[in-house]
Amino acid sequence: MVYSEGKEPIEIPEIIPLLPVRDIVIFNHMFLPLYVGRESSINAVDEALDKDRLILLVTQKDPNNDSPKPDDIYVIGTAAMIMKKFKLPDGRVKILIQGLVKSRIKEYVSQEPYFQVRIEQIPDPVIKEISSEFEALMRNVKEQCEKILSLKGLISTEVIEILDSVNEPGRLADLVASNLRLKISESQQILETINPFERLEKVNEHLSKELEVSTMQAKIQSQAKDEMTKTQREYFLREQLKAIKAELGDIDEKTAEISEFSQKIKAAKMPPDVEKEARKQLERLEQMHTDAAEASIVRTYLDWLVEIPWSKSTKDNLDIKKAKKVLDEDHYNLEKVKERILEYLAVRKLKKKMKGPILCFVGPPGVGKTSLGKSIARALGRKFNRISLGGIRDEAEIRGHRRTYIGALPGRIIQGIKQAGSNNPIFMMDEIDKVGADFRGDPSAALLEVLDPEQNFSFSDHYLNLPFNLSNVMFITTANLVDPILSALKDRMEIINISGYTDEEKMMIAKKFLIPRQLEENGITKENVKITDKAILMTISHYTQESGLRNLEREIASIFRKVARSIAENKHKSHRVTIDNLHRYLGVPKYLPEGEQEISQIGVATGLAWTQSGGEVLYVEASTMKGKGNLTLTGHLGDVMKESAQAALTYARSKAKELHISPDFYEKLDLHIHVPAGAIPKDGPSAGVTMATAVISALTKTPVKKGVAMTGEITLRGRILPVGGLKEKSLGAIRAKIKTIIVPERNKKDLEEIPQNIKKQLNFVFVRTMDDVLQNTLSNSKRKKTTKKKR
Repeated sequence: MVYSEGKEPIEIPEIIPLLPVRDIVIFNHMFLPLYVGRESSINAVDEALDKDRLILLVTQKDPNNDSPKPDDIYVIGTAAMIMKKFKLPDGRVKILIQGLVKSRIKEYVSQEPYFQVRIEQIPDPVIKEISSEFEALMRNVKEQCEKILSLKGLISTEVIEILDSVNEPGRLADLVASNLRLKISESQQILETINPFERLEKVNEHLSKELEVSTMQAKIQSQAKDEMTKTQREYFLREQLKAIKAELGDIDEKTAEISEFSQKIKAAKMPPDVEKEARKQLERLEQMHTDAAEASIVRTYLDWLVEIPWSKSTKDNLDIKKAKKVLDEDHYNLEKVKERILEYLAVRKLKKKMKGPILCFVGPPGVGKTSLGKSIARALGRKFNRISLGGIRDEAEIRGHRRTYIGALPGRIIQGIKQAGSNNPIFMMDEIDKVGADFRGDPSAALLEVLDPEQNFSFSDHYLNLPFNLSNVMFITTANLVDPILSALKDRMEIINISGYTDEEKMMIAKKFLIPRQLEENGITKENVKITDKAILMTISHYTQESGLRNLEREIASIFRKVARSIAENKHKSHRVTIDNLHRYLGVPKYLPEGEQEISQIGVATGLAWTQSGGEVLYVEASTMKGKGNLTLTGHLGDVMKESAQAALTYARSKAKELHISPDFYEKLDLHIHVPAGAIPKDGPSAGVTMATAVISALTKTPVKKGVAMTGEITLRGRILPVGGLKEKSLGAIRAKIKTIIVPERNKKDLEEIPQNIKKQLNFVFVRTMDDVLQNTLSNSKRKKTTKKKR
């Protein structure tokens, strides 16, 4: 017979339901709530409630075992009464129990649907008289309890009263043991100790250890509090603020940030290796303090990883006719470039997966290289991104900085991909011929990986340190000159030359593109101003000197600004610009074009030169005078041109007899060769033919035919070697109103690159030797060997 807290007698039956419990040992007189979730355990609770509310609570040996067997449960437990029961929404049951009497399991009566056991009660032995040793031990236990509670700041009068009210050694041992943080095995050992004195001694030993640990903990806390710096105080206050926010239900910023990054990583659809690294860095960030210095570095790195378009791409417009229409709308002529883009589209239509081409547009400024890249992007339906490489000297601009540096960022390639928002944009790199190099590395060498289709599928940026696939990107580079480009880099690109435009082409482009754009930008309409074709041509020839169109657009803009001002001042609403009044809008002509010679002159030959702004005519003058055979060269000539002049003179001396020149002229005459516009540096081998013609004309006193220009390199034996830039030189001849040009025989193949409208305006004469040149240039030559290009 046992008694409840209300001193009511309770008879505990011999057979009783068993409830295995985890993580806790139940002692006599304990009141505590238990959560019951296992089906067998809920059945045992229901059975107890249906009868006398009595149940045996025994701790299982392994708390992680969800289906314990009899061997997995300790033998001794506590018979208890279920005071209350609550059903929880998740299906579990919460019960409030009171420990009554220690009991031993004699046998298992049944195991299904719940454990039912036969028990034997183990009441505490009755102590009639408490000895002085018992009294001392009880006082020591109570005092240690008070000290521990005092160190932890948990002491109160109610606690002291409870401890003082317990006079039975066994009950005191159970009360203290149930509130100590002991291991399950240690608590079970105390429960299984029947003798109250021995049980209290074991509790006293554990209390002594706990008091020692609590004393040390209090000492450490005291020292830490004394040594706390301002930063530590701020940290402590910040943590308290977080705890207060958590109590108020405010969202923890760090938790929200981690969750947001996790969702973004999932949404980015990264390659497996990249996602693995991102998750690893996210775990590092989660373990760091929010204000740690490295946390901001990891946070920035994760921002880049989730914002880079690893799997985002745009769908190509594979309608070739539509793409051709877009290209024609944006650019006049440039058939070779358009044809190459349409070829790419055709192959892309037949083969779904192919590497993006790497094109290099080479040509003088203003011919439309950059705007052509935008048109290609519009025709293909892709995003467009442009970077300028001019003046870049640091390799990190391409590959990025390593994350060990403060303020490190990815290179401009990855930055451009991120800005484009897709992994297959049109990526234009302007001014690739103006990349520099210094002690920080060679950006041109770094571009070798970017612009190599065999390598760029796994481009590794130093900042990301992860491979990114660039093979879907169409790279387009631009340059004014091919020579400065690194040879290995040049080998990786498909070079497409974009030469200058003829005056007629410029006029068509002005009417179709430049004038409508400037009308809109200056706020006027075509009803307000009309420019005649002759006025446009005069603007081209007298106010600009370029292969491209930039200065022409500036001059047209200047005309329209004056028209806009006139309209704003209510002077004239309509203007007509002609060659007669063009000077009112643009002032006096800036350039007077080099026209053809009015008469044939002795010692003056017309050459053709290539410049960055296109082709130009170049006059070479040669004069003889009495002297001792000195050769004077003027006109700011480079070494190559000086050598061409010496080669021309040597050829004339070797052919003096055939050319009817006095054999000893070099002993009696000085020769002066001058190339006008002396302030402009000049160099190149293609002036050799022109210099030889001028020298021989001066020595033989034979005029050079007017209206004939020439280009070609001369050897000492009189052979004519091929030259470059034939299209640009042809345009220069047309601008100078020259109709016949003499070119090396081996340049005949280059006529295929010259548009038909240019070939119709010129008569090409192909020569192999200097004899052929002289027959077509000197006025008194008897034979003519002129080959006109058949059209």
